[in-house]
Amino acid sequence: MKLRILFAAALAVSAYPAAAEAGLFDVHVHLHSGEASLRGYDAQLEASGRQVSGYGAMWFGGPNRALHGDPDAIRANNDALLALARRDPRMLPIVTVHPYDGEEALAELARTAAGGARVVKIHPHTQGFDAADPRVLALVRRAGELGLVVLMDNANIVPGDSEKLFNLALAAPGTKFLFAHIGGMNFRFWNILKAARTAEGLFGNNIYFDISAIVALVADSPVADEFVWTLRNVGIEHVLLGSDYPQYSLDQNVEALGRLGLSENELDRIRLRNANELFGLTALQAH
Repeated sequence: MKLRILFAAALAVSAYPAAAEAGLFDVHVHLHSGEASLRGYDAQLEASGRQVSGYGAMWFGGPNRALHGDPDAIRANNDALLALARRDPRMLPIVTVHPYDGEEALAELARTAAGGARVVKIHPHTQGFDAADPRVLALVRRAGELGLVVLMDNANIVPGDSEKLFNLALAAPGTKFLFAHIGGMNFRFWNILKAARTAEGLFGNNIYFDISAIVALVADSPVADEFVWTLRNVGIEHVLLGSDYPQYSLDQNVEALGRLGLSENELDRIRLRNANELFGLTALQAH
């Protein structure tokens, strides 16, 4: 009888989706249409058999969103996102401001931080600002003072993208940055961090990366080994998983990550542990 019970238990474990055995945090989810987008995201997770411990959700993502000169619209969208997060305990809300809105942007940072935000995303390309502008530096320094992580696009679709972001992080050592897509196909640039760490007093080790979308592009490419080399040079403990939904699915990114030949400890860090540590999500546990 005991053997039959143990055998049945073993079958149950083996039949349980592999994705549910390892915790996943998806740090890069676009909810362009609010709750409707969230339903689509959940449907995609269910279709692939994936589960998430949590996800980072942002409301903007198009060329007509979060533009300079419309702080009222930005506030309204941030409020809608924060309200959605209060109804979904999995959600890490990622608010936004426009750096060129000056004092209004700084006030919105403080207001949303008080309302539960832990991350603010700004996007040089879609928001039309220069990452080297002094107003951007003032904004990210204030974000750091408020305990907000600054998420910035780093797909290298604007000239000097990675170089400007690197210098921004050097100038704001009290702020933690999460650079999305780890430089896109220019990911090689970020190997400079291995050298930067050797220069005393230069680098605050405050740069993190998400590998959303880019991991799906390079996993089976001729540069896959270089990509893994880069991840290890920037520090596996500074790399987070993301999907870039709806452009890519979480399943695509998780599958691609699994084909890179990383160790189980490295995979565990990227899939969940690094997000928990960066955002202080001690309540989230691996499923």
